[in-house]
Amino acid sequence: MALLSEFVSNERVAIVFALTVWCFAIVSSIAALSWAWRFYAEMMRADEGTPLMQEIAASVRQGADAYLRQQFKWVAIVFVIVAMLLVFAAVGLKVQSIFAAPAFLTGGLFSGLCGWFGMKTATRASNRTAAGAMRSLNDGLQIAFRSGAVMGLTVVGMGLLYICIWFGILYWGIPMVAGAENEMSLQQISVTMLTFGMGASAQALFARVGGGIFTKAADVGADLVGKVEQSLKEDSPRNPATIADNVGDNVGDVAGMGADLYESYCGSILAASALGVAAFRGTDLLPEGGDTTTAQLQAMLLPIAIAAVGILLSIVGIYAVKTGEELSQKSLLQSLARGINLAAILVSIASIAITWVMMPAMPETTFFGFIPGVAMSILVGLVAGWSIGLWTERVTSDEYATTQNLAKQAETGPATIIIGGVADGMLSTWVPVVIVCAAMLMAFGFASGGNFGDANRFSIGLYGVGIAAVGMLSTLGITLATDAYGPIADNAGGNASMAELDDYVRDRTDALDSLGNTTAATGKGFAIGSAALTALALLAAYMESVRDGFQRWGDEYAISQNLSDGDFAITPTLSLTRADGGNEVFLIMPAAAGSSDTAPATRVAVADATLHDFSTYYDTTLMNPRVLVGVFLGVMSTFVFCAMTMKSVGRAAQGMVIEVRRQFLENPGILDGSAKPDYERPVAISTLAAQREMILPSMLGLLMPIVVGLLLGVGGVIGMLTGSLTSGFCLAVFMANSGGAWDNAKKYIEAGHHGGKNSDAHKAAVVGDTVGDPFKDTSGPSLNILIKLMSMVSVVVAGLVVRYSLVAIGWF
Repeated sequence: MALLSEFVSNERVAIVFALTVWCFAIVSSIAALSWAWRFYAEMMRADEGTPLMQEIAASVRQGADAYLRQQFKWVAIVFVIVAMLLVFAAVGLKVQSIFAAPAFLTGGLFSGLCGWFGMKTATRASNRTAAGAMRSLNDGLQIAFRSGAVMGLTVVGMGLLYICIWFGILYWGIPMVAGAENEMSLQQISVTMLTFGMGASAQALFARVGGGIFTKAADVGADLVGKVEQSLKEDSPRNPATIADNVGDNVGDVAGMGADLYESYCGSILAASALGVAAFRGTDLLPEGGDTTTAQLQAMLLPIAIAAVGILLSIVGIYAVKTGEELSQKSLLQSLARGINLAAILVSIASIAITWVMMPAMPETTFFGFIPGVAMSILVGLVAGWSIGLWTERVTSDEYATTQNLAKQAETGPATIIIGGVADGMLSTWVPVVIVCAAMLMAFGFASGGNFGDANRFSIGLYGVGIAAVGMLSTLGITLATDAYGPIADNAGGNASMAELDDYVRDRTDALDSLGNTTAATGKGFAIGSAALTALALLAAYMESVRDGFQRWGDEYAISQNLSDGDFAITPTLSLTRADGGNEVFLIMPAAAGSSDTAPATRVAVADATLHDFSTYYDTTLMNPRVLVGVFLGVMSTFVFCAMTMKSVGRAAQGMVIEVRRQFLENPGILDGSAKPDYERPVAISTLAAQREMILPSMLGLLMPIVVGLLLGVGGVIGMLTGSLTSGFCLAVFMANSGGAWDNAKKYIEAGHHGGKNSDAHKAAVVGDTVGDPFKDTSGPSLNILIKLMSMVSVVVAGLVVRYSLVAIGWF
């Protein structure tokens, strides 16, 4: 039973309700940003270490700043061009909202700021983490983890604040400024806000691809030449690529990853909100006398409320992370799990309470007589995210047999460890796939009351899937902290080595670093899982943009033709009824098989059309060649994208290897410590290579949905999104887990197993880790963004495709 459904019965009270939720979300956003600043200030007050440690950290910081400034210049050029095209589409073609362009720009700005703030924090935390490890393992963990929490809380705080600002502008601002006659409906607001994620997704892809190319080019050069050819230790100050390697950890694994999860977070909330409005378009799901507008408002704001409470409880979980002095991965993982599990349990309880209060009452969808089915969908998302993280830990941590057996294969050379890692990564995909599939079915079933075949409940089932994605990301404030913690710990180890601190300090930073490898792999698994659920929600929400595109087409047709009242045929499959200055657009459905030629055509009002109606209208079945071709193109795009990014890493790494070898050859004093390497040249090589190589793969994600849509129409886009989602999900899991396992297998050998450091097994493991670097840090994580960017671009250009595709104009 929804308490508010008894009271929210008129427009004034509905506005009060919306204002209450909105204010609560604003307060939670400010709390997240306030605690992020608090943790940042705590880190800045910590001991910076010796002068040499500070000098090393300053070099890394300067390199990271220079790279991001250069990247933002290139991205700004692309964003201005795209924004101009969006303005033309809105003003010239009138196929989308005028707010798409400013939302695109602000979405990219907020996403970039999240990455920038995270990188600023990480580059200042590495030497302080190393200094903390000089005192105790817990001090090092606290500095690294809470510095990672700055990133986590910044992402959720800025993401929710961004959504709240735009909701306030569209819901209250427009009527206040332009008058009540220009007030937007909740359906128009939800569809308009869906377009906001495109800017965040585009910025995230540039950041992930560019940062990934930078970091892996430096990493390959440092490992293959420094560690394999010259037998230098990890992060040796005699390795010219060491500083570039540490810079790369920050621009790729911090700035890129922050932008990535910012757009996932916003995308999940926006998609769920749009599906909530769509689910309650009619009164079929409401008790007698229920108000659809009120129900739509409640369903639209529920994801925002869940995200807001998740922020506050993530802060509680952050304070629960503590450890002793035991260096084992099991002990350290338990320390982090304590905070994550606490936050997840608290969010589960709070979600049930909030959903009970906010969710519109729906007959036959409650459990235990009072818990709405949607609340159970939220729990499904939380459990699914936790389960994927647990499995990722199981197949990548060196505490378990999978990685230990992989390390043993290094004894017989690089070939066997590479073959084993590829096989392990492929095999590891089955559990996440099963988890996500089960989560989709359960979230849909709980929300719809188990009525999978009821067309009236189909939309609420999809809303359950969307809200499950929100549930999975509701604890992002702390789960992202565990991910951002990894590169900070890695840089701390590099700082300790280059500053030549005592061995016990490096032992502690190595323990923190190895934990970071596992948490980074776990975070990537979590990001992949959330991408799958979010992309499915966006796939369903895409039809809402198609609906909006039809309505805009009808309105523009009436104006351009100066129509009076009456019925008009826009196309053979689309008609318009104009009465009293209002326009109602109708889909003319295809004739049923076996019907007579004289049977009257079935018309369905666009405003009332269900997802099933749109599917029938566009024949979105695999028997439709346009859909099947779209599926193939979607699958192809993920493989081509991976090939492009890996080749980019290979070309950039080739230049790095040549440069490091040149320095060793021309200046032999580097190896005996009598001369200092040129650290700046490798940083410059990685920077230039990343800027040059990131454009083409990123443009694939932006252009593919437009080209497919204009050629194959809406059905082709549906097929493309389905193909990219399914293939991209499996590829991303495979690449992330293979890369994580190779990395930890190397760390396992370095801990003294199978001959230890500088053994033949170690050199073979370094080769495996080198192969895995672009897997886990460039191509794999970038696939998450590619999937969602293609979905977001499809949503934004839906109006263009509806009206101007070859299918729409009757050429195909």
